[in-house]
Amino acid sequence: MIFESPQTTQEAVTLLAKSKGRVHVLAGGSDLLVRMKGGYIEPDVIVDIKHIKSMNVIKKTAEGFLIGAAVSCGKLGEHAALKKAWPGVVEAANLIGSDQIQGRCTIVGNMCNASPAADSVPALIAANALAIVQGPRGERRVPVEKIATAPGKTSLKKGEVVESVLLPPRRAKSSDAYMRFTPRTEMDIAVVSAAVNLKLGKKGVIEEADVALGAVAATALRVKAAGKAIIGSTLDEDALDRLEAACAEACNPINDKRGTIDFRVKVSKVLGRRAATLAYTRAGGIK
Repeated sequence: MIFESPQTTQEAVTLLAKSKGRVHVLAGGSDLLVRMKGGYIEPDVIVDIKHIKSMNVIKKTAEGFLIGAAVSCGKLGEHAALKKAWPGVVEAANLIGSDQIQGRCTIVGNMCNASPAADSVPALIAANALAIVQGPRGERRVPVEKIATAPGKTSLKKGEVVESVLLPPRRAKSSDAYMRFTPRTEMDIAVVSAAVNLKLGKKGVIEEADVALGAVAATALRVKAAGKAIIGSTLDEDALDRLEAACAEACNPINDKRGTIDFRVKVSKVLGRRAATLAYTRAGGIK
């Protein structure tokens, strides 16, 4: 096995493009190392991105918050401005693993691992986040929901690496929330998860709404019908009932040892309602 540790994004792109065999990117390693130790994968080349400066910073710019691919989830939780602007995204990131894992895991690694149950992905989808992808042909910006294409598979091409994630600027009277159900409160993955991002207008009327679900399909889902269901409302019971129905309709889960199809559909409704209510309160609405 060859281990490479580039110092710049361009060096990483060059290594990924020219390397042969099974090539894997190492950010925090909380997924990659477990899969290697379990014998599920045996890389020919590992490209460690932790020493690339541009991938280790959180920046607030005119375009929003730029979060580098090597920034740990623990650091997201320590960033006061990011927590204030995007509490749902941060709480999703901070649910990944134990305190020790928090010091290593990253939201970009969580996204590129392409698990349907990834905690950070529904929150990023609801936030309308973009993945900043660098490759042999330069930069391209990809909506987060288009990165994972199936369990364990992504849309990234040969030589490409996600350099950072861009969260849009947070506007007044807007906020988000993320919730998940797990059998245990710690050290477990979501059986179902839901994220909601809202923008309020006058008198608490919802002007914009984005809803995403995790662990109920092959990839995390943006549920457009659920967002539309509550726009124009003050999140009254009728609106919440419509949101629940849209969440249930969007689900296409599997039966496994962690949950049945029926259970996952029912929980998607509950979490969608609760996440919407919390996001609404955070945005300044009164419930």
